[in-house]
Amino acid sequence: MNITVLEVQAWLDDFAKKIEENKDYLSLLDTPIGDGDHGNNMSRGMAEYKKSLEDKQPNTISDTFKILAMALISKVGGASGPLYGTAFMNMTKATVGIDVISSYEELSKVIEQGQIGISTRGKADFGDKTMLDVWIPVVSSIKDENFNDEIIENAKNATKDLVAKKGRASYVGERAIGHIDPGATSSSYLFETLLNYI
Repeated sequence: MNITVLEVQAWLDDFAKKIEENKDYLSLLDTPIGDGDHGNNMSRGMAEYKKSLEDKQPNTISDTFKILAMALISKVGGASGPLYGTAFMNMTKATVGIDVISSYEELSKVIEQGQIGISTRGKADFGDKTMLDVWIPVVSSIKDENFNDEIIENAKNATKDLVAKKGRASYVGERAIGHIDPGATSSSYLFETLLNYI
């Protein structure tokens, strides 16, 4: 593993493309249990990130994460912007002075800081039918050096059978059962694209 600022920026560019390609699907997932705008909101945030990246041309991992955090906080509506923004702001702190992420242990510490940010900001936990239902298993799998597509996919799909306890989806109660969580789905894209750089 040799993740420098170049790999981080390539990863986040892939994530932006994946969001753009799937924005209608993400909003469709969000329609029965949320405001129906998750895809469009995330697409707007990632477009802002790419614009800011071009303007500022950061040369560290930490500064790249900071630009993404600020773009998501400023441009993404609902809960997703603050939650993703807090995750990447925490990852900014975890990568200060780090030029290369070269081991699963180092990577797990960085991603775990993102997870802690989401947990703290959203007051959510595993099983609440949120993006954390993907972030938490991913962190565990990176620690175990067992990070793969199947873990990400299974974690995302497992949200289908959960009752939502946090966010807009919690307002519909048991009617959220049968729907995959949109935040878990966008998070699955984040980690699927990361796999290419490990």
